Amino acid sequence: MSSPSKRREMDVMKLMMSDYAVETINDGLSEFNVEFHGPKESLYEGGVWKIRVELPDAYPYKSPSIGFVNKIFHPNVDELSGSVCLDVINQSWSPMFDLLNVFEVFLPQLLLYPNASDPLNGDAASLMMKDKKLYDQKVKEYCERYAKKENISNSTAGEESGDEEDISEEDSGSSDDDIPGHADP
Repeated sequence: MSSPSKRREMDVMKLMMSDYAVETINDGLSEFNVEFHGPKESLYEGGVWKIRVELPDAYPYKSPSIGFVNKIFHPNVDELSGSVCLDVINQSWSPMFDLLNVFEVFLPQLLLYPNASDPLNGDAASLMMKDKKLYDQKVKEYCERYAKKENISNSTAGEESGDEEDISEEDSGSSDDDIPGHADP
């Protein structure tokens, strides 16, 4: 069944050839990060997020998994995991949609029109309904703090250096057993 894999390649290539920076994970087309900018004339304008995308084997017949890597304050995005609550991705996905739709239509619409009645982040939803001015202020504060270009490049570097440290610790643990000058009994 080469049709879904060809479609996957075509959709990822279209995304790479557009204005989005795409960083593949493990040299495959199933998992990758995309640099996403907040929509103009929104509270999120000027913000830059790293979006993690995972394509299931059955893509495009099954929807992609989408999540924010760096923090965002939004009623429909889980603050800890970055998971997105968006009907068109989670429930009404169609093979007619592609990855460009996700980044050019679905995510911008999510940020422009949050739905506080179906929240993943109860604090954001509650604040949005009770004190819109304070909600707006907190969104902008999160953008300033977590959604800058340096935040998304730092999180990548941090993950890589963390992996290297784990590997070097394991290596040093095993090499201690073979220290020259200590003969086996």
